[in-house]
Amino acid sequence: MIMAGKVKWVTDIEKSVLINNFEKRGWVQVSENEDWNFYWMSVQTIRNVFSVETGYRLSDDQIVNHFPNHYELTRKDLMVKNIKRYRKELEKEGSPLAEKDENGKYLYLDFVPVTFMLPADYNLFVEEFRKNPSSTWIMKPCGKAQGKGIFLINKLSQIKKWSRDSKTSTFISQSSKEAYVISLYINNPLLIGGKKFDLRLYVLVSTYRPLRCYMYKLGFCRFCTVKYTPSTSELDNMFVHLTNVAIQKHGDDYNHIHGGKWTVSNLRLYLESTRGKEVTNKLFDEIHWIIVQSLKAVAPVMNNDKHCFECYGYDIIIDDKLKPWLIEVNASPSLTSSTANDRILKYNLINDTLNIAVPNGEIPDCKWNKSPPKEALGHYEILYDEEMAQSEVSDRDLRSRSGQSIGLKGTRARDTGKSGPLTWK
Repeated sequence: MIMAGKVKWVTDIEKSVLINNFEKRGWVQVSENEDWNFYWMSVQTIRNVFSVETGYRLSDDQIVNHFPNHYELTRKDLMVKNIKRYRKELEKEGSPLAEKDENGKYLYLDFVPVTFMLPADYNLFVEEFRKNPSSTWIMKPCGKAQGKGIFLINKLSQIKKWSRDSKTSTFISQSSKEAYVISLYINNPLLIGGKKFDLRLYVLVSTYRPLRCYMYKLGFCRFCTVKYTPSTSELDNMFVHLTNVAIQKHGDDYNHIHGGKWTVSNLRLYLESTRGKEVTNKLFDEIHWIIVQSLKAVAPVMNNDKHCFECYGYDIIIDDKLKPWLIEVNASPSLTSSTANDRILKYNLINDTLNIAVPNGEIPDCKWNKSPPKEALGHYEILYDEEMAQSEVSDRDLRSRSGQSIGLKGTRARDTGKSGPLTWK
């Protein structure tokens, strides 16, 4: 945990990067008696701060870098649960967003792979598996990160073996069993150089009600070190299937200079040259839309404490049809650096995040309206501002009633909630 005033301890963060950022703002001081103003905490510490048992209360000049129940978005099972609930609520409202095709698939909200919770949804999973017994599924523990505990299966017998190995004799009695999610594996990922990759994108949320979020323009791709194959003989080879740096850095082919990473801007250039600019713009517009919808899905259940902001690490996979899929959201995306470029990126990420959370390096004030000036955004750009969007919708409705044309883009944004500029900005 790092706090303005002095440095106490650091978890999963490069100490010098944070200290340099804090020193620039005059937040790191020698005195042992300074009051804390800014807290950079681990998710474990956040639980203690907001626990009823501790009796601790933050003052108006103290802010923290996690929302109390961030896990509604960042736990794999709860993220899926909230997105499913969001879909059903939109269906009940008759929203065009919840429209389905003739096969019962969502036209706009089908951005998370088919997912079940184990052991609770075991029977539902078996029913789905038997519809396509040649499919591959990926199992992940709900509460772990960095690729820990993940494995792929393509037979029901492998699930039963996992259950036995976990010393659980039944899928009905599960009180002591660790929860897993099992998702349909995206077995047709977009490949570059024959290798699978995913996107790590940083999204800053300053408030959930009203929702205001920012996209960091300096995200990156993480590549596997071994060429991809859907062959069942390679299901156990995590260097083929998992892009996590924590996994790939142990591979024989790992490159310590570039770390198996590409910038998002390089990916855009590659796709523009191979698929065209219009297709590329559409892909990234869909990615941004997915992120906003995931945040809208959890906004009603999120404890929107005025002392909080949060920078999430979104993991997105693109398939060979250029369809983006939301894989998971990380509450504490790694701020350690594996390369020189990585260090620069994450230094800038911390710097720009702090400039939005505490503009001008001033003493924090949780009562401010959390609308920083444009010059404070750095490499961030506004992704969605609910207040502004509602104001623009009202303006469009007013102009529509008065007979003024609102144009094709405005109509599309209003009808589907998708990528018209009035929706985002």
